[in-house]
Amino acid sequence: MPTTARTVLFHEIGGPEVLAIEDVAVPDLAPGQVTVRVEALGLNRAEALFRSGTYYYQPALPASRLGYEASGVVEAIGEGVTELAIGDPVMTGPGIEMSAQGVYAERVVLPETAVVRRPASVDAVTGAAAWLTYTTAYGALLETAGLKPGDHVLITGASSGVGTAAIQVARRIGAIPLVTTRTEEKRRQLLDLGAAEVIVTGESAPEAVAKEVRRLTGGNGAEVIFDAIGGPGFRPLAEGLAQGGSVVVYGWLDPRPAEIPWTWPFTIHTYANLTLTTTPGGRRRSTAFLNAGLADGGFRPVVGEVFDGLDRIQDAHRLMESNRHTGKIVVRV
Repeated sequence: MPTTARTVLFHEIGGPEVLAIEDVAVPDLAPGQVTVRVEALGLNRAEALFRSGTYYYQPALPASRLGYEASGVVEAIGEGVTELAIGDPVMTGPGIEMSAQGVYAERVVLPETAVVRRPASVDAVTGAAAWLTYTTAYGALLETAGLKPGDHVLITGASSGVGTAAIQVARRIGAIPLVTTRTEEKRRQLLDLGAAEVIVTGESAPEAVAKEVRRLTGGNGAEVIFDAIGGPGFRPLAEGLAQGGSVVVYGWLDPRPAEIPWTWPFTIHTYANLTLTTTPGGRRRSTAFLNAGLADGGFRPVVGEVFDGLDRIQDAHRLMESNRHTGKIVVRV
């Protein structure tokens, strides 16, 4: 097995141009670790924030690694590894600290707890686009908000990877997804994914979105709002929430302060996926839910574009920051 691997590193915070590819030594396996030969990478907004120094934790510089999500094959296992075997197709994600363990590389060494099995029928590109998005939607909507069959759920920023996964998670349990997107061009694709209604926001105020949600729900409002945006629009948006409903905030695309809405009673949850997926029970439940949907075809990860080779990583990050894509961006290694 090679002793070095081409790896994406960055030595200073900044734009996509700070990403460089260098040969990095593949460390010897410690007990409880596995070596994964990476076949594809799934990009996430968190990585652009981490690279630019605006994520919730800072990179360790110089020579920080990057990336949460990879799909590949187990090449070696350390002493004490019991849940994985050489040759297993796998996905990465749970509990990764990006500076030291980032998966943008040809090979990575990770704790067994950061790697989960991928169904044999699922190809590497699909696997790279699946883990973080579907487990986030599962954990936020089902375990945190308690979304039930027949509930309406408003999904903001629905053309993102998590947004498109949330549509399918809601449909799988019989809930009714109402979604927002900024442009008309994404309406058809979101409807094809299972959105019951698409609200094109354009330059509309959040008050207009809340009013439309109430109209679509017969005046009752949505039982759950799944929000990636936050900011000043949070308070008026929540006027579209049913009495006693729940808001789950899982992102802060608008970093400005958000006010607490006045439409009491309701519950506000903040959701961090690592809180669920780094516990043995949470990892087991979320992985079982994801793999069941992947194996039977109920979950169809939306891949906006595939770039071939680590050398395209800067281009992939530029596309991610442009917001022109729908779903996940994947880099084939």
